Amino acid sequence: MKKVLYTKEGKKFSIKDITKDFHSQYGFYKAADLKKKGTITSNTGKEAAILDASFIDLYQKIRRSAQIIPMKDIGSILVKTGIGKESKVVDAGAGSGALALMLANFVKEVTTYEIREDFYELVKKNIENLGIKNLKIKNKDVKEISEKNVDLITLDIPDPWTAIEPVKKALKIGGFLVSYSPTTPQVTDFVNEINHHKEFIYLETTEILERQWEFSERKVRPKSQQIGHSGFLTFVRRIS
Repeated sequence: MKKVLYTKEGKKFSIKDITKDFHSQYGFYKAADLKKKGTITSNTGKEAAILDASFIDLYQKIRRSAQIIPMKDIGSILVKTGIGKESKVVDAGAGSGALALMLANFVKEVTTYEIREDFYELVKKNIENLGIKNLKIKNKDVKEISEKNVDLITLDIPDPWTAIEPVKKALKIGGFLVSYSPTTPQVTDFVNEINHHKEFIYLETTEILERQWEFSERKVRPKSQQIGHSGFLTFVRRIS
């Protein structure tokens, strides 16, 4: 059982092993207390709330080796495609597995493709650490896709336009194709290629910016550093 500790200031600690005392900047919390629920106190008198770790707590601690798609963009994919508990999804360009892992928490099954061996091994470890059972990873190029009747395909690869023809046959009519790219030339090439395929209709390209705010007594202001540009999301739908 993994746990998380929250101090009153909002400082969060993840605890992997509750059989040992947990040491922090606020002193140590006894192993016997880590098994409790509610509020516990360190040897220096610092109180903290102890909670069972949820999916999001574990997700935020996944191992990373590549830039991941942030949650602000993942949320848009979930909402704008309407996928749910009966959906079948294919993800390409797994990287650290962030998108695939989050999608797996919402849908019936996910298959993710990753051509790099080192990323493939990393994603396998992240899947194991989160205990995800409905996510399968393939050490292949998505152009070798074998799935059929898929509700959603996501592409986080350098040249998404080259994958349109291979993934087309895997996507069900009415299904969505979403490409995630950091630069406008990639989006341009993808959209131009999509427009040559009568089976698809181009819906939109969006960029999502996120600004967090600080509230402390009467001090209310945006935080100094906002989450700015991460990538462009291009949404396409198969119509025939």
